[in-house]
Amino acid sequence: MAIRATGWPSITDSGGLACSTPEVMLGMIGAMTTRIRLGAGAILLPYYKPYKVAETFRLLASLFPGRIDLGVARSPGGPAEISMALSDNYLERALRMPDDFAALVRYLNGEKPGSQNPELGEKIGANACSATPLTSGSGEGPAPWVLGTSVKSASLAAAYGTGYAYGYFMNRENAREAIAAYRGGFDRSRGERPYVVLAVSAVCADTQERAEAIARGVRAWRLLASQGRGEAGIPGPDEADRLLGESRPAGSSEPGSEHAMIVGAPEQVRGRLSELRETFGADELMIVSYGHDFADRVRSYALIMEACGG
Repeated sequence: MAIRATGWPSITDSGGLACSTPEVMLGMIGAMTTRIRLGAGAILLPYYKPYKVAETFRLLASLFPGRIDLGVARSPGGPAEISMALSDNYLERALRMPDDFAALVRYLNGEKPGSQNPELGEKIGANACSATPLTSGSGEGPAPWVLGTSVKSASLAAAYGTGYAYGYFMNRENAREAIAAYRGGFDRSRGERPYVVLAVSAVCADTQERAEAIARGVRAWRLLASQGRGEAGIPGPDEADRLLGESRPAGSSEPGSEHAMIVGAPEQVRGRLSELRETFGADELMIVSYGHDFADRVRSYALIMEACGG
């Protein structure tokens, strides 16, 4: 089973789990590793100018040749207050995402995005320049990806022949339709072939009971995050039990259980991951494993890799 050995720090501006500046983290991770691919999951393009993003990731690619992936998304990444603090025209920039992505791809390729492609709706000005630094060889520059959970994001990736990472752990409902749209609309004149990464949330432990205990903390954090109270991160076991017990009406399912999270011992997790890969024909799986204790997270990843033959 193909599971990516990679460092793709996620980005969010709402606190709690992720990193708000993955480009900084990538430099540190790259300096401490030699082989794994490094990428952002994802740069929220409506908050940035394409030229600046291209320069940042071309610099990373010059430091770590052939290892840099640039994941791009249009999500606000946080509540309205933070979105407004980052940009007072987020919605306008989100609508311009296809144009900005077109410019970004060309800057990454060392091209000047001065020409227009009406078929793709590109409206890029002729006064353009090339991003620096230049990478030394073919295949060593940043590889652009689109990350998303909709047909719209899938179609953008297809139009520019990039890889597509679908966030299954965020949205199960659109997966089949989005991945089909990506494969069906893929422009082979721009990319060699469609390539799908399915991002899945999984909690693995030595026993089913231990995995369930860890997962309860994740579900409690999701409950807090939905209420705008997720800044403190994933609660410990006692606090998780209290939070979930208080919010669970009699006879109802546990809050957060509706999310697509695989929970279990190694063989159970491996079986479910295999099912998902076959169902969606994913080229790779990207595992997101949360937990209150860092040791539990490390153990979860190690068990999954061992069970999947990594």
